[in-house]
Amino acid sequence: VKLVESGGGLVQSGGSLRLSCAASGFTFSDYWMYWVRQAPGKGLEWVSRISTGGAITAYGDSVKGRFTISRDNAKNTLYLQMNDLKPEDTARYYCARDDRLAGYSGIYSARGQGTQVTVSS
Repeated sequence: VKLVESGGGLVQSGGSLRLSCAASGFTFSDYWMYWVRQAPGKGLEWVSRISTGGAITAYGDSVKGRFTISRDNAKNTLYLQMNDLKPEDTARYYCARDDRLAGYSGIYSARGQGTQVTVSS
């Protein structure tokens, strides 16, 4: 399993970024996928999840209405569109794969190295 995130950077409050996650080493379309984040000195926070075909999505309360998760199974790529970014969104963002094949477990052991998002006020 290989997950490689990209698209992070420094952005001003109110700005936007689009994160990507290139997946390989497994059949991407068979797995629910997640975005999670970790701010400095804090634990891992679930951000969003998406079903295998993309029809079902969910978001954490802190990002609901501002972030949009999507996937392109033909390109084995997961996305996170982040709008109206706030300083509290500053964190390292990781994509992760559900442990369960073709189903939802809410457990995601495999994740990438992450991409840093920094939002200045």
